[in-house]
Amino acid sequence: MKIPVKISGFSALLVVLLLCAPVVQARDTVHYLPIQDVIEMGKANGELGADVKLYFANQPHPAAETVLTKGVTTNKKTNAVNKSDEEACKWVMLSALIQMQQGARNQGGNAVVNIESFYKKKAYRSNDKYECHAGAIMSGVALRGDVVKLRH
Repeated sequence: MKIPVKISGFSALLVVLLLCAPVVQARDTVHYLPIQDVIEMGKANGELGADVKLYFANQPHPAAETVLTKGVTTNKKTNAVNKSDEEACKWVMLSALIQMQQGARNQGGNAVVNIESFYKKKAYRSNDKYECHAGAIMSGVALRGDVVKLRH
């Protein structure tokens, strides 16, 4: 038994267009950008506090009195529309660093050490660069580090 299916002209056109449309690849450009530019931007506008120090990869730091949490992660995204990749990456990195500082404060820590990029759970360690993935609509940064209480 055949069941009649009625398709409007608009629906038929929509189906044809969807079937004929080329496959669109989402852009995912990887950038390795200077951490210091973001730190300076964050300090200049008062968004990064001096009360929680940030130490990347193998940067020397005072000995930890207490390790509060190992492997704390943050994964931030930002709107990249009408922004250059570098501009979007700076903003999303700043957002990730602010979140790491706030998380350390909440735990009673005064530093985050061993910070590394951790995009899609792949570590990239650098004392002076971070990894950012930029797309046409969104840009993202993921970080991992250890929250500690440093000796003074």
